[in-house]
Amino acid sequence: MPSPSAAIVKRVACPNSKHTAVNAACCSWFNVLDDLQENLLLSECGENSHSALRIVFHDAIGFSLTKDFGGGADGSIIKFGDTELEFAANAGIDETAGDLQPFADKHGKTYGDIINFAGAVGVANCPGAPRLQFLAGRPNATAPAPDGTVPEPFQTIPVILARMADAGFSPAEMIALLASHSIAAADEVDTTIPGTPFDSSADQFDTQIFIETQLRGLTFPGTGPHQGEVASPLVGEMRLQSDHNFARDDATSCIWQSFADNQPLMAKEFAAAMKKLSVLGQDVNKLIDCSEVIPIPKKSTVTPHFPAGKTHADIEQACATATFPDLPTLPGPAQTVAPVPPES
Repeated sequence: MPSPSAAIVKRVACPNSKHTAVNAACCSWFNVLDDLQENLLLSECGENSHSALRIVFHDAIGFSLTKDFGGGADGSIIKFGDTELEFAANAGIDETAGDLQPFADKHGKTYGDIINFAGAVGVANCPGAPRLQFLAGRPNATAPAPDGTVPEPFQTIPVILARMADAGFSPAEMIALLASHSIAAADEVDTTIPGTPFDSSADQFDTQIFIETQLRGLTFPGTGPHQGEVASPLVGEMRLQSDHNFARDDATSCIWQSFADNQPLMAKEFAAAMKKLSVLGQDVNKLIDCSEVIPIPKKSTVTPHFPAGKTHADIEQACATATFPDLPTLPGPAQTVAPVPPES
């Protein structure tokens, strides 16, 4: 039984909604949630949920601790889309920005808020993901971010880490953010094969990205190699050059390996890094915590494993202080990874 001193949390009924909230100021976000899930994200870990997460990073990383530019997580990638969506690093983001803008306008939300809300909801649609924090109340962006703030997969590890450090992120936080690639697919690296996943389970927030990136690369999924792409271990799988290098660089290889068989750690560190990313440039004291609106993700059905046809012998050991974990191999013939199907 609860103790007599246990606090009773009162919830209020939200008008024009089936939902209740602890903070009445969050009620309007339930309407946005229902609209997004029904008409864009489809309550599934599909292409639109993946894209909703991607735009969070591309918008927020336009921030610097040392230079006077960009407002961080402020929606400038939509507000000033005529500028930012022309940057090469933002290729493919225009569709997501165009999808989200009408939801913000319809519900009277700022573009910074709609981006971070949709990203958190999209992540929640993926089994195994953490429930991300969502703070509401970002003001509208006042200027575009400059070109060159979004790291590119063909850049060297020192260059990427320097850009992330300038935005306030450590190497460990950078690797934690790359857990997003567990639910991601490439459309623009090789445009002949849109929806090519980075691991074998793009509909699950699991550790396979950190396992499969450590396997020896053998082939390209399409007409590669292209800029920013290196050989992947599985037919139908895309490997980014930057992911390959992060998994093997002395500065990051042991961090990368630490997630390979530890999904709870991966989820925890990803949530912490996203919490920081989502409020770059914002005064959190002026924001309202509406995390209660974000759905609770389902548990993942995937346990860490080597894909069928692969064993520990296929691992390219990089961490100097710990051996890559010995994992079970899925039974059956060598695995082929299917593309993420497009959504309307």
